[in-house]
Amino acid sequence: MPNAEHDLRLELLNALLTTPHRQLGLVADRHTYLLDRDPVFYGHLAVWYHRHGQVRDHKEVFTAMLLTSSRADHREAGFMLLQDLPPYQVARVVNFMKRHRGKVPRSARTAVVRYLRHREASDARFDRAALRQRKAMKTLYAGLHIRPSERADRILFKSDPPADSIAFQVKALANAADAHEQARMVAEYRIPYPVAVGALSKLTPEVLRALVAQMSPQEVINHLKGLKARGAFDDDAVKALIEQKLADAKTDGRVSAYKAKVAAEAAGVSRKTAEALADVTDAQVAALGSIRRPTALLVDTSASMTQAIEVGKRLAALISRVTEAALHVVAFDTVPYEVVPRAGFLRSVLGQGPVETPSLDDWERAFADLRAGGSTSIGVGLELLRRRRERVEQVVIVTDEGENTAPYFVPTLQAYGQELGVTPEVVIVRVGRASNYLERQLKAAQVPVETVTFRGDYYALPNLVPILARPSRLDLLLEILALPLPQRDDLARAA
Repeated sequence: MPNAEHDLRLELLNALLTTPHRQLGLVADRHTYLLDRDPVFYGHLAVWYHRHGQVRDHKEVFTAMLLTSSRADHREAGFMLLQDLPPYQVARVVNFMKRHRGKVPRSARTAVVRYLRHREASDARFDRAALRQRKAMKTLYAGLHIRPSERADRILFKSDPPADSIAFQVKALANAADAHEQARMVAEYRIPYPVAVGALSKLTPEVLRALVAQMSPQEVINHLKGLKARGAFDDDAVKALIEQKLADAKTDGRVSAYKAKVAAEAAGVSRKTAEALADVTDAQVAALGSIRRPTALLVDTSASMTQAIEVGKRLAALISRVTEAALHVVAFDTVPYEVVPRAGFLRSVLGQGPVETPSLDDWERAFADLRAGGSTSIGVGLELLRRRRERVEQVVIVTDEGENTAPYFVPTLQAYGQELGVTPEVVIVRVGRASNYLERQLKAAQVPVETVTFRGDYYALPNLVPILARPSRLDLLLEILALPLPQRDDLARAA
């Protein structure tokens, strides 16, 4: 495999660590470039990302690119991947095809037809989709000129829902004056929280209990701020239900690893609830995979690197939860500072693991006294490990790549390799107004290096785990290529 092609594939892997935040055009060019240059790898990567990726935006772009590909196997794979998406994502896929690919092929339209007919085949399934994502469902029918079933037409377009539909019950809910009757209807018809908020001017404790009881753990986390504003934490029964949902979130595979932490900060909840949300984050991070190679995390604390400190502590928490090997965390400006959480010493010189795995809160306390300032010696952190004879196989550096003080990183890395008999792979997490100075130095020295540009998207940080968890980047690429592309089944062909 030519080096340029190898770099191209790793470049897209690194791009997957960014979150476009629904601005899919930001990543369209890169996806298009790789699809054109290496269509075989791109198809397998799309399937792999649907299984292991964390960022919904990229899943949508992958699906759209496959559906509009010139390869038949890509179109079949995109056909099947689309069937697993919720309606709002299917609508985004169609919008992406129109805006950035300039077409919606016949096979793509057929995929959407099958998607809608599958939901129409079950009244309960269709009602639920129409209730939660009415706008997206209408867009799919109207935008692709797909004739709706009679039920779909009445619910979505004529505002005349059948009496046995959930949409009809929502209208009844809006007219119900008794709180007990409202709670009964919410529970019986599983009315979603956003719909109930729109239908009812006031949510009583009884209605709140019914709403929280039928919400998923992720929904509770997403609406925590709204629940708090409506008095959910003032009622002991509702509060107990929320706490139970947060406990369930630890093992729910649908919960985003960092949304719990962000929700805690946004909602301004009590310390006990914040700790429960931190536990959710820790548990979700622990489920991402296992890192088996000794790792060094070097965090730049020189001038203007406040963001690097924030990213560094989150990465420290992320890696420490999933590593089975040594993790050494060193902050640096011109002097190295070993960062050790109070929960217990990480695997260190003695090779002993912590009594407890440190949480994100533990790492926040460990980083609390660090302030950004001073000059920069990126090599000084690795020099500390060299003098201690600490052997690592990969180095993650959070920095803007500026370096103006010895020891410099590349010569320190070369000395480290000669003395310890290993050349660690390097991952640069760029923050702030970064240059590519260190990357160029490493490539000139023929050192394996990857770069990730951090743009404030903490949700995407867990995507680093698959890169760090494999024994080598080649192993990750081979794992991706080993995944077969899904094929349309007989039912899809019939549709």
